Amino acid sequence: MGPLRWRTLILGVAAFMLGSCSSSSSLFFRTMYTTVSQPGQGLHHFTAVAYADDQPIGRYDSHTRRLLPQISWMKKVEEEDPEYCDRYTQMARNDEKDFRGDLVYLRNRYNQSKGFHTLQMMIVCEVRPDGSKGGHWQYGYDGRDFLSFDMETFSWTAADVEAQQTKSRWEAETIIVQRFQFYMEKTCAEWMQKDQDYGTERLLRKGPPAVRVTCKVHYDGMETLVCRAHGFYPREIDAVWMKDGEVWVEDTFRGVVAPNSDGTYYTWLGVKIDPKDRGRYRCHVEHDGLLEPLDLAWEEPTGLASNMVLVTACVVGAVLLGALLAGIWFYRKCQDGYKAASA
Repeated sequence: MGPLRWRTLILGVAAFMLGSCSSSSSLFFRTMYTTVSQPGQGLHHFTAVAYADDQPIGRYDSHTRRLLPQISWMKKVEEEDPEYCDRYTQMARNDEKDFRGDLVYLRNRYNQSKGFHTLQMMIVCEVRPDGSKGGHWQYGYDGRDFLSFDMETFSWTAADVEAQQTKSRWEAETIIVQRFQFYMEKTCAEWMQKDQDYGTERLLRKGPPAVRVTCKVHYDGMETLVCRAHGFYPREIDAVWMKDGEVWVEDTFRGVVAPNSDGTYYTWLGVKIDPKDRGRYRCHVEHDGLLEPLDLAWEEPTGLASNMVLVTACVVGAVLLGALLAGIWFYRKCQDGYKAASA
């Protein structure tokens, strides 16, 4: 095997695992490969995972050595065409062998005979609403960029001197770029169609977000209101803080929109406020799953929630009081014993 050579398995393992990632403008396919020099608990020598809508749809690793569907429509594919999964499982095994060899090659190139090292590769392709296609491919070594290729500009980017050597060799091999083009033009389109055929329910479903506002008090007397939205699908959501009916961006911060294990998403956003202005803030949320936008303010716990807090406080207080009395009793017994021994 030539060092870091282009392998047809990129057109294979990536293909069997690819799905689509819906957004308001484009469809995306993403596959991530990872190999490590020292596997450990929960970390395998080689792993390949494909994502649709940032959700894993298929996974292969060096422990199971088998393509395992991670989403319902991929399970249908496995049931209806088991030979299909068998074929790509074998290709993944070949890919595993190549990646582990590439990692050894890079360790030698960087003069690293020992230690923990990683090699990763990611393939992304995009299908736009007008039917045009684009994407990129990149290698990473030990968490740093190594080499990448942009389908928009047909250009290579090398991160260091070692990567430059590979870049120069691959630029001279036109077959590599041709294979990239085939992957982007053919393979991605085929898998988008498969996702549409099998994943119609996923693509059409709409799940509204469950939204909750909480409050955190800081040592300086200021407060942070946190608005959490979870369980929504599709991924696109518009959530902002409003003060007196106007969008408020000062002292605001937010988390990313991240996937849940059930195929839905969650996110959060916070704003630091003066407690006396608490009632002026609302969390405004818009989503396709909602019949109308939500505007939520923080509300003090009432009823059962406040009773539970009170009961908990009482129980904790009783426990602390008992511990204090026991400590006093133990201290006095020790003092009595000391006096008796000294007499």
